[in-house]
Amino acid sequence: MEWIIIILIVLLLVILISCIKIVPQAQAYVVERLGAYQGTWSVGLHIKVPFLDRVARRVNLKEQVADFPPQPVITKDNVTMRIDTVVFYQITDPRLFTYGVENPMMAIENLTATTLRNIIGELELDQTLTSRETINTKMRAALDIATDPWGIKVNRVELKNIIPPAEIQNAMERQMKAERERREAVTRAEGEKKANILVAEGEKESAILRAEAEKQSAILRAEAEKEKMIREAEGEAEAILKVQQANADGIKMLKEAGADEAVLKIKSLEAFEKAADGKATKILLPADLQGIASLATAFREVSDK
Repeated sequence: MEWIIIILIVLLLVILISCIKIVPQAQAYVVERLGAYQGTWSVGLHIKVPFLDRVARRVNLKEQVADFPPQPVITKDNVTMRIDTVVFYQITDPRLFTYGVENPMMAIENLTATTLRNIIGELELDQTLTSRETINTKMRAALDIATDPWGIKVNRVELKNIIPPAEIQNAMERQMKAERERREAVTRAEGEKKANILVAEGEKESAILRAEAEKQSAILRAEAEKEKMIREAEGEAEAILKVQQANADGIKMLKEAGADEAVLKIKSLEAFEKAADGKATKILLPADLQGIASLATAFREVSDK
């Protein structure tokens, strides 16, 4: 009898312990009583009624990622390609998530595939390849509305890979290669054009500088020649002036020495001869040249005797 009591006590303790539930962070428990929805347990300590209550589902409230395999889609211009998508979602209502749909992940996958086909079917190949952001936004909006009755919120949808057919890929590679070659040719032509322009500008500038240098050199030579001529003329004028001054001083000294008129006239004639000396272009003859000549002849005859 005692063993039976001990066994009953142990069973009762086991049952009581099993009725104590601790819900961890970022999780929720959906509890049913006699098969009907009883409530949703959040984080903390909870006690259920033995044999009546049961935890129908443990729901993860963290943001989750669903990576679906590539799906075949057809564009508006009848190009078949394969696109795989990544869906970021979060469960906002554990009750709707538990009772809203039988298999939520399968439902989201199928809904993603059909939505993707509808959106891609309205776009051509080039638009599909260049409009990822637009496709992501449209898919997120459509999936969020469709999954709201299931207690699921779609935060983001991303197109992971867009895989066109092999022949399309080859054509795109050839097109990209041709475009790169065209850009290279344009860049090279522009570089050569700029180089030619720079060379021509350099030659033009060099010619201008040479012309200016030659002009400046000619000006300097002309100024130097002019200066030389001026100095030569000033030298000749100064030499003539000094000769005239010397003659004038000589005549003055003769006068002071008491020389007669005949000697003065002969000295004047000698000064006249030196002044001419083959360099003068104009010669002014004195009025009494004949008298001076007669006097010079007589003077020469007296000297010979």
